[in-house]
Amino acid sequence: MNNNALGGSMVILLPERLDPNRKVETPSHGVMNPSSETPESHVNGMTTPTVPPGSALKAKSRPRKAPELQTVERRNWLIHMHFVRKEFELCKQLIREQLEETRGMCEYANYVQGLILRQEGKIQESFELFQLCNILNPNSVENIKQMARSLFLLGRHKLAVEAYIQAEAKCDKPDWEIHHNLGVCYMHLKEYDFSREQLLFALEQNKHHQTFAMLAKLYLLEGDMQSGINTYKAAIEYFPENADLHTTLGLLYMQTGKHQQAFEHLGTTLTFEPQNTRAILAAGAMMQSHQDFDVALAKYRIAAQKIPESPLLWNNIAMCFFGKKKYVAAISCLKRANYLAPFEWKILYNLGLVHLTMQQYTSAFHFLSAAVNLRPTKGHIFMLLAIALTYLDDEENAGQAYDQALRLETRDPSICLNYAIFLYNQDSTEDAKRLINEFEARIVKFRQSTGADLDTEILENGAKLAALLGIDGTVFRKRTNRTRLEAHDESIPPEKGGVLDVNQSVEDGPAQPAEAPQEVGEKSLLVPPSENPEAGEEPPTSGQVLLTSSL
Repeated sequence: MNNNALGGSMVILLPERLDPNRKVETPSHGVMNPSSETPESHVNGMTTPTVPPGSALKAKSRPRKAPELQTVERRNWLIHMHFVRKEFELCKQLIREQLEETRGMCEYANYVQGLILRQEGKIQESFELFQLCNILNPNSVENIKQMARSLFLLGRHKLAVEAYIQAEAKCDKPDWEIHHNLGVCYMHLKEYDFSREQLLFALEQNKHHQTFAMLAKLYLLEGDMQSGINTYKAAIEYFPENADLHTTLGLLYMQTGKHQQAFEHLGTTLTFEPQNTRAILAAGAMMQSHQDFDVALAKYRIAAQKIPESPLLWNNIAMCFFGKKKYVAAISCLKRANYLAPFEWKILYNLGLVHLTMQQYTSAFHFLSAAVNLRPTKGHIFMLLAIALTYLDDEENAGQAYDQALRLETRDPSICLNYAIFLYNQDSTEDAKRLINEFEARIVKFRQSTGADLDTEILENGAKLAALLGIDGTVFRKRTNRTRLEAHDESIPPEKGGVLDVNQSVEDGPAQPAEAPQEVGEKSLLVPPSENPEAGEEPPTSGQVLLTSSL
């Protein structure tokens, strides 16, 4: 109420809805239910209580989600999963994201990246990553072991030994892997006593087939063939179904001339692994050495399906054809083997031998010269080279080649016989007598050491030359009915990273005067290497070249 200009009062009436002093009463059906009451719904004049769904009740009672913490290890499980699946590209992508988030401070991501780089051949980069892991976690033994492994692969064996010793000092109990790797490092450093000690200690901790194999290799490096065989036999007692152990033991038995035991172990290998190419090649070489060329070729046919680019395989196939007098096929297979392994001297030697048999003396000289350059310590190559030079009318160089062959090979009687025939044809009777006497002495030593005899035609040619020189040739008569193609029999240490020469070809000249040597013997075999990796050591052959010039 206000006073107006006329002196009276004026009343202003407001609508009820704008009156601030008005109390509004709401009908009962329009008031919302309190929280303690159950809501109701009206359907067809009936009132029924309404219950909210269970999800709404749960939503009201669900606690609030905690914020995600940005830990450096939150993706380790995913990195590990892709790594064990060998999904390296996805793994590297996750590692890259993890390292970006953690600024390179994630130990596991660096560790796995180092493993991947090492598998890709980037050894130095992997070593640097393992060094970083060691800085992030200096108490981890695994990081030090991986550093040592990379150092070993880099050829830094002394530093690898120091790293393994540091890892051993941090271990609470003896670790088989550390002592095994220490033994391998000492072996490469040629500290064989320390290597043997570590490998034996590793075997005390864990009977592992790799440790047995390395210990046997150590014995073979030391020249103790019997201890190496005994080690493999002990390993087979613990791992009777390990094909590699049976195969290597079979090869060692082949080298020692125990063909029955070798055949048993190779058969065991083929029982467990019928497609084991090492065992197939070894069994084929054994059959080939017993002149069973068809069975050997059947074995090689199986191996050719698995290793069609093996120079060992094609060399042995070629010498099977050589034994069957299929010289063109032999040369074709040897050319393929030479293409696959151009620096393998045995293949070049066989090529020279086959060309010499076919009276292709220039080609023989070409391949034999290449073989001499690759292996200048092999006396039989010089003997074949001398025969080729003889038929090329180069008597001076042929004589020098014979002299070199005599100096390098002191046990094979055939070199003395070939040289004596050469000197007799050059009218050097006295020197020929001296060499035929040396030939007789070597035959006696050979019979005493092996209990076998030389090839029949070799002895016949020696007897005829002795008769021409006026020397008693009774020693040249065969003692037994057994024909032996080998010139001497001794254990065969396998050659480094390459092949074994189990039985080489034999070629003899005719008994009567002739223009060219005639082939009477067989093969030069290459079989898989055994576990002896001695560098620079060439295998003495159990069968040597017995090639005589014509009288």
